[in-house]
Amino acid sequence: MSSIRLLLDNNRAWAEAIRAKHPDFFPRLAAQQAPRYLWIGCSDSRVPANEIVGLDPGEVFVHRNVANQVVHTDFNCLAVLQFAVDVLKVEHVIVVGHYRCGGIRAALEDSAHGLIDNWLRHVQDIAVRHAALLGGRDDAGWRVDRLCELNVADQVLHVARTTIVEEAWRRGQKLTLHGLIYGLEDGVLRDLGIEADSGTGVRADYARAVEAIGRR
Repeated sequence: MSSIRLLLDNNRAWAEAIRAKHPDFFPRLAAQQAPRYLWIGCSDSRVPANEIVGLDPGEVFVHRNVANQVVHTDFNCLAVLQFAVDVLKVEHVIVVGHYRCGGIRAALEDSAHGLIDNWLRHVQDIAVRHAALLGGRDDAGWRVDRLCELNVADQVLHVARTTIVEEAWRRGQKLTLHGLIYGLEDGVLRDLGIEADSGTGVRADYARAVEAIGRR
């Protein structure tokens, strides 16, 4: 039987190091979580939300799934979004994709992958809508990375169109949406130019982002 003893040992060492540096850290964290950010990202193990933005536990509320999707029938994602916006009162919802995403690559491949194909239909729909842009270069890696960017832009639009965000904006709640993409090769987050605090703003930013992606 395999063991996870390494994980338990690492956890104890980590907790002890935190307590030594900040004795009140865990009692303060246990009393209340008050993150300013909701991170909607990919499940890829190489993209840890807190670490790549240099924030501690408790500072980022996180939802992750394959290819960082925001699907209007996914009640898991919507429940996280609703809790973050209505209860935690986060100020920023950040959709974060990453280059060389395996889910995005699978969506572009003309082959069966099993159950995941149903989930990736949403990404394939994006690829169909932007077929002219994606056909601009005979380079599979380039197409994957462009679709990674387009997918982020579309998911930000999806967030904006949820009743949760629409109602938050309607009542004047301070809430800004962002679209970022992470480079596995250099560890750098890149802003795709979507920073919207209204339905009108997100549509304008989406159009500009897609236009910029087409010039890459």
